[in-house]
Amino acid sequence: MSRISKENYYLDIAQTVLERATCLRRVYGAIIVKNDEIISTGYNGAPRGRANCVDMGFCSREALQVPRGERYELCRSVHAEANAIISAARKDCVGGTLYLAGRDAQTGELLGDATSCSMCRRLIINAGLERVVIRRTETEFEVIPVADWIAEDDLLFLGEKQPPAPTDP
Repeated sequence: MSRISKENYYLDIAQTVLERATCLRRVYGAIIVKNDEIISTGYNGAPRGRANCVDMGFCSREALQVPRGERYELCRSVHAEANAIISAARKDCVGGTLYLAGRDAQTGELLGDATSCSMCRRLIINAGLERVVIRRTETEFEVIPVADWIAEDDLLFLGEKQPPAPTDP
C-alpha cells in the first residue's frame, strides 16, 4: 500500500477546512502544524457575528469591481491564514508550518496560483511560522520558507526611493 506524503495529508485537511469558507470569489483553508500535530485551522469568512457574503448574496469587492489582489480592506472576510493564527498561541506557531489550499468559489476548481496576501504574510512572519506549503494541484505543492518573505520585504523600496546608504560607525 502506498501512503501519501505528509505534505499532501495536511493539504487534504486544509482542503476540507476550506469547505466552511463563506467567500463568493475564492475559498481558502489553512492549518498550522508543529511537530506533526495540528495546532489550529482557519478558513476565510466574515468576523464572528457579522453577515457572511454567502448570506448577503454579494461580494462588496466584486460589486465595486475591485481587481483580485487589491483593496483587501474592502473585503468582509478574515483570511484563512489569519483565522488559523488567531486560533493558535504564538508559542505553538514558532517553528511550525502553515498549509494552505484554495478553490474558486464559483467553479470549485483548485487554485494553482494560491498564495498569501501581503497582510497575511506579515501575520505569518510575526507568528514565527517557518514554512508555508501551498497546494498547486491535487498532488503537487510549493514549499515556501518564510525567511524568503522576510528577505523580499516588498514594501521596502516603493516608488523611486532608494534605501539609505550604509554609514560606518
